[in-house]
Amino acid sequence: MDKVKIRRFEPADQDGVATLIVSIQNEEFGIAITAEDQPDLQEIPEFYQRDSGDFWVAETADGEVVGTIALRDIGDGAGALRKMFIHPEHRGARGLARALLDTLLAHARALQLSRIYLGTTDRFLAAHRFYARNGFALIDHTLLPPTFPRMMVDTRFYALTL
Repeated sequence: MDKVKIRRFEPADQDGVATLIVSIQNEEFGIAITAEDQPDLQEIPEFYQRDSGDFWVAETADGEVVGTIALRDIGDGAGALRKMFIHPEHRGARGLARALLDTLLAHARALQLSRIYLGTTDRFLAAHRFYARNGFALIDHTLLPPTFPRMMVDTRFYALTL
C-alpha cells in the first residue's frame, strides 16, 4: 500500500470517486451504467454518511482516488457494504482491499453493528473469493433484510456476522 491513505469521503472527492467506479464497471466488466444511473454516487453524504453509515476513499500521495468502500446503515443493527472498488494497479498483494474492508469493519464494530450484507454481480469473481476469505458467507437473496438496498445488477449476496 505504498503511499496510499484511507480517509473519509469529502465532497471534493466526488469526481474521482465517480470516475474510478464507472470506469471499472464499464471497461472491466462491461456493465453499461453511468454515474447518473447510480443516485447514491450523486449524494454520497446524504446516502452513506448518516446514522451508522460512512464512505471511505483510498487516495494516493498525488490525490488520485484509487479505492472506495461504503457502509449504508439499513437499520436493526445491520449495514450494507457497497461501492467497494479498487483501481487495477492497486489490487492484489498490496493489501488495499483488505485495508479498506478493515476500515469499514472497525467502524461497524465501534458502532455495535451486528451484521454486514453485500450484493455483487456474477462477474466479479475475484471479489467473490475476497469476500469468502474474509468471513462473508454466500446467502440466498430471500435472507436479505427488506431494507437492503438491492441493485439491479446484483445476483450474489453475502453476509458477515460481527
